[in-house]
Amino acid sequence: MKKIDKSKLERRTMKISIPEPEQRFEDGQESSQPMILEGYAVVFEQEQTYTFGERTYTEVIKRGALDNANMKRTVLRYNHEDTVFALARVKNGSLQLIVDDYGLKIRAELLDTQSNRDLYKMVQAGLIDEMSFAFTVATKGDAWTYSDDWNSVYREIKAIDTVYDVSVVDNGFYEMTSVYARAFEDADALKEESEMRKLEIEKARVKALASL
Repeated sequence: MKKIDKSKLERRTMKISIPEPEQRFEDGQESSQPMILEGYAVVFEQEQTYTFGERTYTEVIKRGALDNANMKRTVLRYNHEDTVFALARVKNGSLQLIVDDYGLKIRAELLDTQSNRDLYKMVQAGLIDEMSFAFTVATKGDAWTYSDDWNSVYREIKAIDTVYDVSVVDNGFYEMTSVYARAFEDADALKEESEMRKLEIEKARVKALASL
């Protein structure tokens, strides 16, 4: 697997759930049924808008964005933490990634370990109810549109290159702030470039008039 460029890595948040029937355990009791987690890590064609002061960022993941995505080594993690053991993974069949018309559904079977049982019970109790996924966008896989005042950004993600992990997370919302920052930094850079071009054009026009 190619080395991850973390500056290009992005994360998003969805909900995670436990399918029926739920399995509940008393302290010290071993599970007789598998511990299954399900959720959608990606949802297609649903715009998400976030506001920061006077600036807004809107994003939509287009249907078909995962058609050529590499998900052969995707793992399930907690809070994207890659310094501890994976909870499940595609490679050994404990993690299933299913692309349907709605999005990317995950189904994970957890090993019966104490840490996994603790996590499972926290999901049952609603203490952890969000998912996030870490990914990179393919080359020319997204399109950005900026408003005339540069305070509104609209992004369409059309092609995802690699899904590195799907994670159960405490506060997935904050994982998106770096994306917003890049979006508005790009907007500021484009605005500055546009203004410089206008200035160059005006200088050229004045010079041309002066030579008449």
